[in-house]
Amino acid sequence: MVGFYFIGFGSLSLVAGTNLGSGGGGRSSAVLVWTFFLVFRENSFLSTVVRVQTDRGHKVVSTGPYHYVRHPMYAAMLIFVIGTPLLLGSWYGILVGMIFVAGFARRAVLEERMLRKELPGYEEYMKEVKFRIIPFFW
Repeated sequence: MVGFYFIGFGSLSLVAGTNLGSGGGGRSSAVLVWTFFLVFRENSFLSTVVRVQTDRGHKVVSTGPYHYVRHPMYAAMLIFVIGTPLLLGSWYGILVGMIFVAGFARRAVLEERMLRKELPGYEEYMKEVKFRIIPFFW
């Protein structure tokens, strides 16, 4: 997956005429990939569908990036959907990215509502980790 990510960003840099390795784009790409790595390493219960996996002994994960925000994958995607249009200089892309950000925010709220009801210990985790997606903000 990481390889495809770098191939995709390499293609974007050629199209946009930028060199991602020498500026902020390269650093932000590295931060994004590192965040994805940490999230996948810490949480073996990640799924595209919001559900409690009782058959696999689903429990609250509060280590790694989950120690700082409750939804680190959404935080990484926020960097991607806003950072990529900024890197490419596309104001229309930023507008589309904002639609995705609103979708992530809504999904995070709905996901937490379900986890509070169905996942033991999630209520305490929410008290311990105050921020959903953006540290010190929301």
